[in-house]
Amino acid sequence: MNPAPERDAAQTGVGTPRPPEAEYKNQLEGLERLQLAAKRRGRIYGASKLGIAAFTLIAAGFLIHHATGLLLLLAPALVFVVLAILHEKLLESMRRRARAIRFYQDGLARLQDQWQELTQTGERFLKGDHPYARDLDMFGNASVFQYLCTARTHSGEDTLAGWLLEPAPAREIAARQAAVRELSSRLAFREKIASAGEPVRNAVDPEVLMRWGTAAPVLTSAATRTLTSVLAVLWIGSLVAWAMWGTPAPALLMTLLNFSYAHKIAARLDAAAQGIERAGDLRLLAAVLALFEAQKFAAPKLKALQSALQRQGVSPSHAIRKLARLAELIESRHSLFARPLDLVTFWSAQLIFAAEHWQRSFGPELQTWFNAVGQLEALGSLASFAFEHPDYAFPEIVPEGSIFNAECLAHPLLAIGKAVENDFHLDGERQLMILSGPNMAGKSTFIRAIGVNAVLAQCGAPVRARRLAMSPLQVAASICILDSLSGGVSRFYAEIRRVKMIADLAAGPVPVLFLLDELLSGTNSHDRLAGTEFVLREMVQHRAIGIVSTHDLALTGIPDGMGGHAFNAHFEDRIEGDGLIFDYKLKPGVVQTSNALKLMRAIGLGVTE
Repeated sequence: MNPAPERDAAQTGVGTPRPPEAEYKNQLEGLERLQLAAKRRGRIYGASKLGIAAFTLIAAGFLIHHATGLLLLLAPALVFVVLAILHEKLLESMRRRARAIRFYQDGLARLQDQWQELTQTGERFLKGDHPYARDLDMFGNASVFQYLCTARTHSGEDTLAGWLLEPAPAREIAARQAAVRELSSRLAFREKIASAGEPVRNAVDPEVLMRWGTAAPVLTSAATRTLTSVLAVLWIGSLVAWAMWGTPAPALLMTLLNFSYAHKIAARLDAAAQGIERAGDLRLLAAVLALFEAQKFAAPKLKALQSALQRQGVSPSHAIRKLARLAELIESRHSLFARPLDLVTFWSAQLIFAAEHWQRSFGPELQTWFNAVGQLEALGSLASFAFEHPDYAFPEIVPEGSIFNAECLAHPLLAIGKAVENDFHLDGERQLMILSGPNMAGKSTFIRAIGVNAVLAQCGAPVRARRLAMSPLQVAASICILDSLSGGVSRFYAEIRRVKMIADLAAGPVPVLFLLDELLSGTNSHDRLAGTEFVLREMVQHRAIGIVSTHDLALTGIPDGMGGHAFNAHFEDRIEGDGLIFDYKLKPGVVQTSNALKLMRAIGLGVTE
């Protein structure tokens, strides 16, 4: 028995909710106890089946010459069939419970900073020319996507990736936030969706199904449908005539005629059947949709997704189950026994006619249904993030201006207890921070923390901050610049191309939040200062806000000529004994310390002052 129905009650204000880690452990322990008991029952079923099979075979050997005695073996054979059915149901429940166990294990992995082993890295979504995806580690190993994603279908992964790559409008952000808040309290529902979605991912090809849904029907001719029906009836009539009057000629003639016509339409028949046959196990998709349909939601976005699923008063799960039955029957035409009969009765053609009627009625809706499942799973991923971090804040989206105002902000991927929180404020008056500091002091991590939280805020998720107010911003970063040997592109040239892209974005209608780490470090000090100052003036003139980190203290003079729109801040270190200590706290002004020579000496390079 699955204890899931009781699990939501613990999250809806009844009593005192457990902390996320304690709740996950509690559910995991309950599921593992059930799984252990199921394994014991499975062994009993297996041993019983083996015993009955052995008994039946031995008894059959003794009764082989007694026909009446062999009838007695029907009883153990029936018991064997019943046990086999019960065993298969038990195995299916164990497979479903194993997926639920994985759901909670993944949650604990995130909470215990072991999430880097999770398999959904989203590497396929990484785009080198995206304004921030690579620089902010959105995809790949140890990425934001890997940390967030609980989706089990391709549609869910695609939707979550799309949200991370493209900021949503302010109204959509508010709608997602309300949906995430509601789903975060529905732990059992999120577990069921994840558990049901995993087999869908492995068994259903959404691209094939959606292409079939929008393709032109192949066997649309009324003449073809009428002719196949008539030929089938005539063939059956010829068999009746043979049986009644002993005249085989009509039956032979109709058999040859039907074989010939079956050969003629074989190519079209295969083309019509191919899309639906390759789509996979549609009953699994129907199960996911049924879970969604059965819920009652308060959040407008979730209610709108449910409403979008309805079509002519027919629920999508019911429609998909009907298509699944047709698909299974159509696929059976390849069996050794069904194929010859199909050549003379055209029964698979009639099923394909029915499937194409379904296609005309519901085919265009398939994309809407997959999109709804994808959005539900993406919201579920953000809801798990919110549930696991109840102290994180949902950001306030300020409709106008260029604002990023955060209190106690930290990087969401850093382990609990290891991240240092900092306040950070930029707006239309204070648009630019020049961030100086020694090596390893936390400049790059801080810049990434700002960017990642800005991305999370604009996809509807909570952020790792006590408070965040921000306007709609186009995030753009130059942090992880790679040269290209094959393309003949140097690091400096790759960087200035990235800077040009960011400058072009800044000239657009949406204010840019630019994040530049060690800007123009690949050139000499004079050119670096002149180039950096020019780029930053252009950014500020276009209402952009942002941060530039540097080791070159010459750049800390830039705010002097920016009319109050720029300021300096820094991270620093200190020496305690023989070691360097970093507090990772943001401080105003220009850094006064440097640690490059200290670090060189620390690893054995005998450099002197």
